[in-house]
Amino acid sequence: MKKLALFLLLLNFVFVANAQQTKRKKAIIVLTYDDGINSQLNIAIPQLDSAHLTATFFLMGNMTEATLPRWREVGKKGYELANHTLYHPCLLTNVKANPANNSAIYTPYMMLREINEMNTLLFALDGKTSGRTYAYPCTEVEVGGINYVDTLRKAGLAKYARIGGGPDAVITDFKNLDPLKVPSWGVTGNPVTGDALIDFVKKVQQSGGLGIFMFHGVGGDYLITPADAHRKLLTYLAAHRNEIEVTTFMKAMDEVMATK
Repeated sequence: MKKLALFLLLLNFVFVANAQQTKRKKAIIVLTYDDGINSQLNIAIPQLDSAHLTATFFLMGNMTEATLPRWREVGKKGYELANHTLYHPCLLTNVKANPANNSAIYTPYMMLREINEMNTLLFALDGKTSGRTYAYPCTEVEVGGINYVDTLRKAGLAKYARIGGGPDAVITDFKNLDPLKVPSWGVTGNPVTGDALIDFVKKVQQSGGLGIFMFHGVGGDYLITPADAHRKLLTYLAAHRNEIEVTTFMKAMDEVMATK
């Protein structure tokens, strides 16, 4: 009887495990958008709404009286509003920008101050206090020649942080993933095509891992992803909901870090 009971217990365990496995998504895709620019409000978000998909928007302090209420509405829809600093400091050798925002003259303290103040601005937008995610401006993890990742970690101002990467930035090793150095594909192209975007998703599907897109302009602004290419990607994701989980950066990282 004991052997029979043990057999039935093991059989039940296998059945439950299989049932859970069939419900589990094979891949996670995160759509992220940087800089809080107009083409995201005017093109990307309406396309996302139409496809019933969510995303993460890394905002800066460049909002105006006209755009700030619109971003507040974006947060109310359930999109994640995340931190991209107030002034987006970058090395001027890499980009053209205000000399005052040259990351070469910044210190880690100055970066933490900007990130903290941006968190306050985000709180004013969506009222959330349970932590923020962060994207390094220009994917730079150094300011003034000093790596500030561990300083950010100790400060506790960001729960997770996104860096850059190419179209091979598919994450499968969750055990060794640094939550403050999460790779993504910084989408660029001449121009990038919808098929190229879908190919990245298929790589993630094949690996059963996590893939993160980093977009800027959609159909306008700069570092542009054509609107048709973006729509084609969303159409593919919507058609494969049973195989792909499309979620925010925060929720995706909560999920994968729970497996460590």
